[in-house]
Amino acid sequence: MKSLNRRHFLRGVGVSLALPILESRGTPSASSSDTINRFVAINLPLGFHPPRFFPTTTGRDYQTSEYLKAADHLRNDFTLISGTSHPEVDGGHSAEKSFLTAAPHPAERGFKNRISVDQVIAKQIGDSTRFASLSIGDHSLSWTANGVSIPQVISPALLFNNLFLTGNEWELQQRRKQLADGHSIIDSVLEEANAMKREISRADQEKMDQYFTAVRETEGRLTKADRWLDTPKPKVEAQQPKDSRSIDIEEWTRSHLEVSRLALMTDSTRVISFGAAGHGSVVPLPGVTMGYHGLSHHGKNPDMLRQLGVIEHAMIKVWVEFIQSLKDTPDGDGTLLDHTQVLLGSNLGNASGHLTTNLPILLAGGGYQHGQHLAFDSKNNYPLPNLFVSMMQRLGLEEERFASSTGTMTGLS
Repeated sequence: MKSLNRRHFLRGVGVSLALPILESRGTPSASSSDTINRFVAINLPLGFHPPRFFPTTTGRDYQTSEYLKAADHLRNDFTLISGTSHPEVDGGHSAEKSFLTAAPHPAERGFKNRISVDQVIAKQIGDSTRFASLSIGDHSLSWTANGVSIPQVISPALLFNNLFLTGNEWELQQRRKQLADGHSIIDSVLEEANAMKREISRADQEKMDQYFTAVRETEGRLTKADRWLDTPKPKVEAQQPKDSRSIDIEEWTRSHLEVSRLALMTDSTRVISFGAAGHGSVVPLPGVTMGYHGLSHHGKNPDMLRQLGVIEHAMIKVWVEFIQSLKDTPDGDGTLLDHTQVLLGSNLGNASGHLTTNLPILLAGGGYQHGQHLAFDSKNNYPLPNLFVSMMQRLGLEEERFASSTGTMTGLS
């Protein structure tokens, strides 16, 4: 059988990949009169101890909680949301797979994930940048349309390298060969799959359709990489971070978020998902002698709660630094924070009991009227996917529903 030309294949399935917007064949950017909107999602898989995170009062005059005192000077730059969760998403730690997808029952045998909200967004606003989206951190939050996890970049040093270091001519030639090999493999796979499709039963058609979706997405990524290979990477006045490990959770998270800021600032991407670490190792912070995961199952033990507090205070501190850095970075007619929606949350509302309800959620930036504790029913939770719909619409997407949403988020201005 004659090999199917990949360009004909792309046209045949209706995929249109526009050329990136280039400025003198250099770094892609929008004109100064355009506003570039961006999306960042951060998941802390072990969450926060609820009594220290959630205020006891609501509205715009809420009294700051213990953990959020470090963010009091940014009070008008974020909204605290309580009483939300993903309907039918249970399974304790398995729920991290559903943080951006809201796919139900992630711990069940035969669970199949769905597309994550960041990838819905990336399909709409990611084509003009070198990277349509970035999946980074300890675990991936990003899932394709056929429910396949997008591999994450674990090392902040490697992330910096991918974004800003070009490499020598030999390395570029090797990259060109890898891309050419990738295209050859895709052509071969398509030829075999097309031959197989004529012989399979109707019951297998759905699986084959999902397979072709994965092939099309891979083809799109390879084609885009081809286009960008000879485009110079942006130059930044920053040093490559040390290749720290996630056990040093504070510095490792800080490095990832700082590189993320640089990626947004240079318009290398407009969509980022970061899965923070939630491992069982002892975090190298003063006064911490037990493993992080073990401390999250504190059973109200005072010393364990004290040690857990050291870690969770550190994570809030790093988030505050990130939000402040976005606010301090000029962008068009405002700041990077004005034009970036930053979602911080967790798949667990109470890690000690593996509860997936009443999730801790902070929404910063993006031009909302912040400064409030938006509280819903802590027992009969409001659907968190409604927030995703609001965020997508804020980015200009014409989306009315996502997963188990019932509309946009009430009370979010």
